[in-house]
Amino acid sequence: MTAQLQLFLIVILVVALLIVIFYVIAQKRSAQKIEPDVSSEPEIVQPKKEVKSIQEPLAAAPIADGKALESTNRRKSDCTIPKRSVPPLGKITKENFSEFAGERILVAEDNLINQKVIVGLLAGYGIEIVLANDGQEALEILQRDSNFLMILMDAHMPRVDGFEATRIIRANPQYDHILVVALSGDVGADDIQKMESAGMAEQLAKPLRMEALYKIFYAYSTKQIKHHTAVNNILDSEEGVQICGGDERFYREILAEFVSDYGDSAVRLGDFLRAHDLRSADALLLDIIGVTANIGAHSLGDTASHLKHSLNDAQEKSYFGLYDRYKIQLERLLHEIKAYL
Repeated sequence: MTAQLQLFLIVILVVALLIVIFYVIAQKRSAQKIEPDVSSEPEIVQPKKEVKSIQEPLAAAPIADGKALESTNRRKSDCTIPKRSVPPLGKITKENFSEFAGERILVAEDNLINQKVIVGLLAGYGIEIVLANDGQEALEILQRDSNFLMILMDAHMPRVDGFEATRIIRANPQYDHILVVALSGDVGADDIQKMESAGMAEQLAKPLRMEALYKIFYAYSTKQIKHHTAVNNILDSEEGVQICGGDERFYREILAEFVSDYGDSAVRLGDFLRAHDLRSADALLLDIIGVTANIGAHSLGDTASHLKHSLNDAQEKSYFGLYDRYKIQLERLLHEIKAYL
């Protein structure tokens, strides 16, 4: 065999061998495409079983001193407090609160002046007041004694504020009979919504208004109020306090001075009129008109003003009818001032 033929056969064998190798490799690749790659499949995470049964109660919510209450997820409807409608009211005086004698209230307020205002408003009329200097102290008092009609709760206090204290109170069914009333100078819609969400059923703005507090008592007290005696009062003490810049102590001083300086004004005025000393009567009435405007006694001031103008009447003694009205109104005013003081 020639050398050329041998070389040709070797080339053919090499080519055949390469074809076989290529075919085998192609078959393996084809097989790999058909078979699924198990290692590339996503991992399936089995859901974990719930440890607690759905009937199992939620964990108790701790209060500030470590003792536990029930869950704070209770609905506000779970602690509904009966409320009655409030009829139209006249002017309210301090003595009207005697209608709620025997009721007990808890006042959570960190400001000493505000505490004194509330105590001064209700003291002496049979309403028992228990004071707490912050929300933590209020909670501690409730643990010992929960016999209260309502809690006047300042919204912003140190340690435990009014919002958190109210949430804890509303979480405990033992306090479902207690009304929580917010005390706050914040009257915006967002602030009121925050109070309602915490469980504060009513809101009283600062400075505290006597009529607003009376309405809260009337709406939630179970006392039977047969007759309302606050209609047609001569003295508007609420306006008088506002005229005195909100200083009730100063207002009381002004009232005491009025009693001292003008308590006998009906007697003096009668003497002037009977003696036809109209100039002195006019001067006295002018003083009374100014003073009554400052203390909130507008009815007496109006009568004094009409009486002063009647002094110019050509017909003598026509002013005595107005003078009789003045005497009656002055007597009523002095009685209401005495009750207020």
